[in-house]
Amino acid sequence: MSTTRPRIALLIETSNVYGRELLRGIHSWASENDANWSFRLVEQGRGAAEPEWLRDWRGDGIIARVEDERIGRALSELRIPVVDVSAGLEQPLFPRVVTNSQRVVEMAIEHFNELGIKNFAFCGDRKFFWSRVRESLFRSLLEEREAPCFVRSSRIGRPDTEIGRLARWLKGLPAGTGVLACYDIRGQEVLEACREAGLRAPDDVAVLGIHNDEILCEFCDPPLSSVIPNARLSGYEAASVLSRLMSGDKVEQLKRIDPVGIAKRQSTDLVAIDDPKISSALAFILENACKGISVQDVLAKVPMARTQLERQFRKILGRTPREQIECVRMERVTDLLARSSLPISAVAESAGYEYPEYLTVAFKRRFGESPREYRARSKR
Repeated sequence: MSTTRPRIALLIETSNVYGRELLRGIHSWASENDANWSFRLVEQGRGAAEPEWLRDWRGDGIIARVEDERIGRALSELRIPVVDVSAGLEQPLFPRVVTNSQRVVEMAIEHFNELGIKNFAFCGDRKFFWSRVRESLFRSLLEEREAPCFVRSSRIGRPDTEIGRLARWLKGLPAGTGVLACYDIRGQEVLEACREAGLRAPDDVAVLGIHNDEILCEFCDPPLSSVIPNARLSGYEAASVLSRLMSGDKVEQLKRIDPVGIAKRQSTDLVAIDDPKISSALAFILENACKGISVQDVLAKVPMARTQLERQFRKILGRTPREQIECVRMERVTDLLARSSLPISAVAESAGYEYPEYLTVAFKRRFGESPREYRARSKR
């Protein structure tokens, strides 16, 4: 390692929100730890070729999105520490910090389950290894639950041709299927194919993306719901790993970072349950859970015996009405803790808790840590 100010190259795309959040996390770690790193960052898109300046560059470390073996080999030849923040290679060449795909897929399935969806589909992109991993996890988790699973995974060619093929595939799915797209761009294509096929989203097909690129998701028609990764924490941890590598320390070869939650938009804004009373009760909970409602309020909206309501909720959703209210509230809490600087008292009020202390007790019971600890860990 150089005795002068450490020179760090960042081979990370600036063209999408995931890359930019990685960069924010790296910057946060360097600032908080007085690293005094000198960064080389050049604007680039995803999958960019090896930059020409890299071969003559004399640096101390690299954090890169290594998405093909060609770039991996070029980085290996430099003989300096490298941390990979992509799951693009089946056989990794460097220590990696990546999104936990297992939790991404579990969270997506849980979201579809909460909507009462019984049929599931995955739309992937075969050229990405991480897409194939998510497809495999999706299949295996649904096989365990004995739930119907449909998959379309292809190497995307001409957009117009692909949209037509997607439209034909979507027409063959059962009504009310939940489709998980391997990332938001694929989700955008699925929604476009729905329109070409004459299908309504979310009524005929509910669509969920991954990465929560807010600009892209909002431009979709309808706006695309998406799993929110914690890319900023991934960048933060990658910088920490690189620092230890440059000091000659041993490091973990793989760190998986859990996603934050689901950004819910109109593409999954439905309740697909045949029982009209339970569907109405669930819709009422989704809309009002964070207003401090109780099970009694649900019963006032959907008159029926409490024991019958709880029995049907357990049968259809696997949880009680009270647990469903708590689940919706906790989704609001975790989102606000990770993505805002609101004080805990304001977070509690926004999620329907009368006192912050009630939130802290419920949060610890559910997650094993306090809201403040969760915020510190997710934001660093």
